[in-house]
Amino acid sequence: MDAQEKFISISALICEPVRAKMLWNLLDGRAYTASELADEAGISASSASNHLSKLIEADIIKVESQGRHRYFSFSRPEVAYVVESLAGSVKNDPGETEKNFIDITGIKFCRTCYDHLAGRVGVTLTKAFEKKGLIKKSGHHYLITGKGWKWFSEFGISKKEIESNKRRVAARQCLDWSERKPHLAGQLGALLLEKMLEKNWFRKVKFSRELVVTSKARKEMSDLLDVDV
Repeated sequence: MDAQEKFISISALICEPVRAKMLWNLLDGRAYTASELADEAGISASSASNHLSKLIEADIIKVESQGRHRYFSFSRPEVAYVVESLAGSVKNDPGETEKNFIDITGIKFCRTCYDHLAGRVGVTLTKAFEKKGLIKKSGHHYLITGKGWKWFSEFGISKKEIESNKRRVAARQCLDWSERKPHLAGQLGALLLEKMLEKNWFRKVKFSRELVVTSKARKEMSDLLDVDV
């Protein structure tokens, strides 16, 4: 199978309505059972099993067994980026593009995208990192500057930890479906979200990808990055 045929095959797998619902649900970064994904997609367990088998065969998702249960999740972060980015092709509702900062709420304001920060807050922080000279664009990736390594180290992120992982890009652009601009993904994006949660910058909303921005986060974002959210 040549590259074009592989692309057509993968696109068909991802964009089929039932499978698309399942993959969208996996964007919160958690693993789900077949029954849970079947409920989300509104189909029977046997039908879900058939869809999941196709996604596993194509290396779009993986499955891990724990006791009597089998849990499904994305096979790798890059697949999650593709699913999130596909949503960027959806046109906004009439007049939606004119909404101001205050009008943006819920998952459009602040959410997780697999294992990193997304939404208005994610894009705003990424812009602040660029403005401060901590990262700079290079193709579809970000380069971490010397100034950036120092800042992220003080935030609790080790340069050695990132550089020792050769299997994953250090920092990359992920197109935000609601903002239509890139937010920070890759190892750095994942570690940043992890540290921000540890520092109580955000609170998770049950059964949702939405994150609530705390007053502590607003103050420290302002102090450290001159960001007002």
